Amino acid sequence: MTTEERLAKVERELGRVKRRSRWLLAALGLGLGALALVWPSAASVPRAEAQDAVGAGLKIIRANVFILEDENGMPRLVLGAPKNKPGLMTLYDENGIRRIELSAGKDASGLRLYDENEKCRVGLAMLKSGPGLMLWDENDKCRVMLGAPTDGPGLILADEKEKRRVGLVVDNDGPALILLDAAGKPIWDAP
Repeated sequence: MTTEERLAKVERELGRVKRRSRWLLAALGLGLGALALVWPSAASVPRAEAQDAVGAGLKIIRANVFILEDENGMPRLVLGAPKNKPGLMTLYDENGIRRIELSAGKDASGLRLYDENEKCRVGLAMLKSGPGLMLWDENDKCRVMLGAPTDGPGLILADEKEKRRVGLVVDNDGPALILLDAAGKPIWDAP
């Protein structure tokens, strides 16, 4: 093997390593986005006060937590702004099951949709690094991660054991696609 052939082989391998590194960084960023999406936000002790709006005769209600109940006393909407935590709005169905959460914070904001078993199935987040979308199956396994961080968009597909099987990223060096086996070992990648 000539020196030029060896250098070409080393350059190909280096390119593969760079693509895998980008893919792993994208996976890490999306994983952190998932953590921000599902991290529970606790409400503090309710405190409310009412006051007249100046000159309008309207009532302003100020509270740390606001709970809207239906005619049966079931909570249907909870608005909360606990100290040092993101603001949170939670919507419940007629059976008291959490179905939608909307949170807004300094570092991340998100929307989570829950199924009838109160399992998060869809998560949408806006992080400092960019937006992300995550989909979970009925067994709480994250199966799809889609993100558009500042260094380029990425898509990760996982199997039923949450093992990453397909990764697609696009960055300044171009697109990269990687396929992995059940053990997480790359079986195919392309620049």
